[in-house]
Amino acid sequence: MQTFDLKQLLNENEYPGRGICLGVDESGKYALVFYFIMGRSVNSRNRVFVPQQDGGILTRAFDESKMLDPSLIIYAPVRIPSSGTLIVTNGDQTDTIYDFIEAGKTFEDALRTRTFEPDAPNFTPRISGLLSVTEGKAAYKLSILKSDCGNENSVQRFFYEYPQPAAGTGHFIHTYRCNGEPIPSFEGEPERVTLHGSFDELMDDVWQALNEDNKVSLYGCAINLATGQKTTRIINKLQ
Repeated sequence: MQTFDLKQLLNENEYPGRGICLGVDESGKYALVFYFIMGRSVNSRNRVFVPQQDGGILTRAFDESKMLDPSLIIYAPVRIPSSGTLIVTNGDQTDTIYDFIEAGKTFEDALRTRTFEPDAPNFTPRISGLLSVTEGKAAYKLSILKSDCGNENSVQRFFYEYPQPAAGTGHFIHTYRCNGEPIPSFEGEPERVTLHGSFDELMDDVWQALNEDNKVSLYGCAINLATGQKTTRIINKLQ
């Protein structure tokens, strides 16, 4: 599989939409999570990430008076079940996955009950990730639920598992291939990317690489594989 530079991928794509990148830093000491949102409409751009006491985050309207439709854009992108795993998604399927895991079921079980977003004609894919740290080692899963070439009556569910990620690499999945009308859904496997530099350097690189007009918010988390301690950081365009 070809390996890409994450910053370059983002620099070259005006509108990847919402994106998840999971991996391990080049020192091999930290698991990394990055999640960003973008927007083309006033409604989508009027958002910020808000941290929660349990380590998760919520999306919130920056200016409540400008919020036109909260459906599909207000949700919990990150939640942490009692098992300590980290769930990250681009929609309310975060809650579905959380509830299933708390009930002793699986990531896959949860997502088999869901489909793509009902936002015709785009039918935005639902992308999801699950990261766990066990005995000092990271493992993660990614998923995409998408329409069959824009067919609203046909869902396709894809699951990818990475039980032994290599240091300095990650896997990146996003909702759209590029900008367009309608916006074309992501295709193929998650992209294998290099993760060079410190957590803060990577956060800054991702934020700077996202299209200035369309970027909205970025969340990052570095998990110490030896201790399990989480370091999180949020960047919101609207302050």
